[in-house]
Amino acid sequence: MIDMKRRTFLKGSVAAGAISAAMGAGLLTPRMVLAAWPTAAFEAKTVDSALDALMGSHQLEGSDKISIRAPDIAENGAVVPISVETSIANPESISIIAEKNASPMTASFLLGTGAQGFVSTRIKMGKTSSVIAVVKADGKLYSTGKEVKVTIGGCGG
Repeated sequence: MIDMKRRTFLKGSVAAGAISAAMGAGLLTPRMVLAAWPTAAFEAKTVDSALDALMGSHQLEGSDKISIRAPDIAENGAVVPISVETSIANPESISIIAEKNASPMTASFLLGTGAQGFVSTRIKMGKTSSVIAVVKADGKLYSTGKEVKVTIGGCGG
């Protein structure tokens, strides 16, 4: 019985050592996770400056091909569920902005070629504000929004 536990421990140790060595050698690096983080966009204080930093433009075109699902009233601004879906062809990215947050850019997702235009996440909102979904497709920016009333602030409120 003890011999079996010892073998299991040794096998686990060898496997962990091999994985550590592979990571140390750079063989197991998550390339997309280590990509450049758009710090300026997430630290921007206005919607326009966040979009300029992330997308290179803040010229938005309204679209009825984007649907945003969010609660009308968020009881806790620390956890507001948001889903965005688009039927726009060739979506490149989907970003979510909480207009009156201290830092309005809350999330941005890069979509691979042929990806379905759908994302779902939870964001923080400091107070009642418009939540704006921005879809980049074929180099153009499309948007839609929804007003979400926050009863308990999530960003220090």
